[in-house]
Amino acid sequence: MSKGKVTREYILTTAFQLASENGLESLTIGGLAKLCGMSKSGLFAHFNSKDNLQLAVLQHANEVFKERVIAPARVSEGISVEQKLRTLLDNWLGWNHSFQGSCMFLDAWREQELEPTEIQIALKKTVSVWVQYLSIQIQKGIDSGEFRHDIDAEQVTFELYGLYLSANMFYSIKGQEKSYQHFWSGVERFMESWKAN
Repeated sequence: MSKGKVTREYILTTAFQLASENGLESLTIGGLAKLCGMSKSGLFAHFNSKDNLQLAVLQHANEVFKERVIAPARVSEGISVEQKLRTLLDNWLGWNHSFQGSCMFLDAWREQELEPTEIQIALKKTVSVWVQYLSIQIQKGIDSGEFRHDIDAEQVTFELYGLYLSANMFYSIKGQEKSYQHFWSGVERFMESWKAN
């Protein structure tokens, strides 16, 4: 890997941690340059604008998400769909909590009154791909007979996402233990209702 790529990777790793702690909007060329021990012009040369920096960090976060959430579940062979889903959900719930107890993608999401920005378009794509991936896993359980044939994979995914959103909100109010407890209580209830007799 070239020196330029190594430096860029270091910048993105640092920026990801900073954005995870304070939100994507907190990232500035000047602030990040100081944190990385670089000149503002030196860091600027890697991204050319604050928007490009934030977009690169979002793309980096997407790779971290795949590495922490999806990859560990993929290497587990010979497990049931339910077991794979449990691994995915556990990884999903804690993927970004090591920083601020919140999901970076949720923090970066905001409604746009005007045309959506490039960052918001990329964010929507990231979340959409994950939602589709979850839905596919549930459909596999339906197709294999592990889950009831009459459940709707899209509806189930919607309900799981609702639990995730609630868990993130409760994390900031009640802390990790309570938010996890409520999340898994909901998951257990859902999974029991999905199972084929």
